[in-house]
Amino acid sequence: MQRIYDSKAIAAYLEKSRYGSALEKLRAELVLHQYERGELVTSPFLEEKWFQVVAQGSLNIYFVRDDGARYSLSSGNVDYVLGDMDLFYPHTANIYTEAVEPLICLSLSIDRNKDALLANNRFLRLVCKSLSNKMAAITALDAAPCSLPERVLSYMKYKCEDGVLKGLEREAFHLHCSSRQLQRVLHRLEGEEMVEKVGKGTYRLLGESEKTENAP
Repeated sequence: MQRIYDSKAIAAYLEKSRYGSALEKLRAELVLHQYERGELVTSPFLEEKWFQVVAQGSLNIYFVRDDGARYSLSSGNVDYVLGDMDLFYPHTANIYTEAVEPLICLSLSIDRNKDALLANNRFLRLVCKSLSNKMAAITALDAAPCSLPERVLSYMKYKCEDGVLKGLEREAFHLHCSSRQLQRVLHRLEGEEMVEKVGKGTYRLLGESEKTENAP
């Protein structure tokens, strides 16, 4: 993630956003966050919480269970709001937001501006509308089943530090499969250049750039 402090760029994106008037009084605190495709925009591991409005690009939001099963909660593009729940419930465990394409967001630190945000009526109306739309979307969703290879990849991406899975027996317990099943899946994913073996019982998830470099 890259932070951009260009006041002219911030003003230009504010002018285009339907929420520009609600954020205008807080312009001095705004920065632009720029994300690459596939980069996590929000996750439970990020210490600082940010209120963000998508200014360019699109994203997907997932709920990832402890066994790696992933459920799509929502998707969004320009003017989609992130961080509204963090204003009131700062520990939204297992929810992740991922950039589908290069993404730019108008961003505001919740930790440093919470009192000002909660005192802004226009801003609170924005938050109420955003939360209502998300609740309506979630109630219409059905959870789709995931295959074991899909769960393993999801588990490595969202639950393993630096995408590294260590200890087949322990991780097989979390993934609700046998260590032999997990070994077969990892061997298959290694053949597909989705993961690489970096030690005994240790595998690392490969990023898109690494898979491209390894291609013949």
